[in-house]
Amino acid sequence: MAKIIGVKFNKTSKVYYFAPESDNATYEVGSGVIVETAQGLEYGTVALALREISDDKIEHALKPVIRTATPKDEKKIQENKAKVPSALEFASKKIAEMKLVMKLIGAEYSFDGKKITFFFSSDNRVDFRELVKVLANGLKARIELRQVGVRDETKMLGGIAPCGRTCCCAGTFADFSKVTIKMAKNQGLHLNPSKISGLCGRLMCCLEYENDYYEKACKKVPKIGQTVKTVDGEGVVISNDMLKMISKVKITKPDGSEVYKDFSVKEI
Repeated sequence: MAKIIGVKFNKTSKVYYFAPESDNATYEVGSGVIVETAQGLEYGTVALALREISDDKIEHALKPVIRTATPKDEKKIQENKAKVPSALEFASKKIAEMKLVMKLIGAEYSFDGKKITFFFSSDNRVDFRELVKVLANGLKARIELRQVGVRDETKMLGGIAPCGRTCCCAGTFADFSKVTIKMAKNQGLHLNPSKISGLCGRLMCCLEYENDYYEKACKKVPKIGQTVKTVDGEGVVISNDMLKMISKVKITKPDGSEVYKDFSVKEI
């Protein structure tokens, strides 16, 4: 068993495990900590309080928590965030001057303020070597340019999904999962791209989130168009409500009239 705390570096990032300063150290969820990473010291937020986990759940050697963030550290983080808008403005201006086909999405400073990472999207590969030099000279910092996809762009920028809630990628999911058209079929959704696509233009992440339930439900409900027996006679299934587990059946009477009636799946 190993003692760990879980740390996030932004609201929607995955949780990383770090070793506590000592066995007696305590950390409150939501509090700031300074940790050692492959990129140097970084500021993160405690997502999981101190706990023990089995060794097989640890993929890499644990790096340590250096300290609980001090008021001075918190001030530095706010100062770094305050510099982001001007850095983005400067970078956007240079991108336009150099006529590079790339969309600047965001930027973030390292904890020590000596490095700036710019995120951008583009349909094609971009040669940004000269841009890096210009940005480094103008901003007096090490520069990293990171190209991201359209799903990552939506995750970073956020937005309101068709359901009226914050996009799953920006508010719930730490990592993207594979989403397929079969998941939409399982849920009985109309395969209209405008209905099953998120703000990014790709299939909505929530299709995967609910898929386990619908996969099981699909095996229990009759297929659309299937002839079934009901207490009112034989009929044809025209729709299924897989949340209520109810099927709508069209029953043709001896006189030729048609009746539409809902039946519990258990009654069919």
